[in-house]
Amino acid sequence: MKNTDKFLVGIVAGIVVLVVVALLLTLTRPGESYRADDTPEGVVHNYLLALQKGDYERAYSYLSPNILAGLPETVEEFTDDIQNAEWEFRFDQDSSLTVQSTQMLSSTRENVEVHETNASMGGLFDSSPYTNSFKMRLILNDGQWRIYDGDRYFLWCWREIRGCHD
Repeated sequence: MKNTDKFLVGIVAGIVVLVVVALLLTLTRPGESYRADDTPEGVVHNYLLALQKGDYERAYSYLSPNILAGLPETVEEFTDDIQNAEWEFRFDQDSSLTVQSTQMLSSTRENVEVHETNASMGGLFDSSPYTNSFKMRLILNDGQWRIYDGDRYFLWCWREIRGCHD
């Protein structure tokens, strides 16, 4: 074999090894995990993660039943509401959610700011991520932080007396 052929084979072999290593790292990367429920940040993180994983029972448990006028009475109704308004929960987008900061409003109320980063794909080598921020509002209920409102990943009709169902 000529030196140029050996060099070319070496380059191709190196590329194949890099691709295999990248695939292994991606596939063996641990998934995101739940955090402790004893802080507003942990509750918001867990609520959003439960929604992403489709664990609606767990997500429902983070909502405050004492504040929400139109909160679904059962997990099944909650699941129906989410499935009927999937566009509100952005399940069709590849996004990452990161809890950023909290703002104490009183000893029993806090706002939690979340950054949502989405990748806008324009072509094979053209991606431009963009970030949106939104707030989730929490109240301390019987010693546990619970969500009572949110700018995203939260249905407007849960704030209404009649809820999402007439």
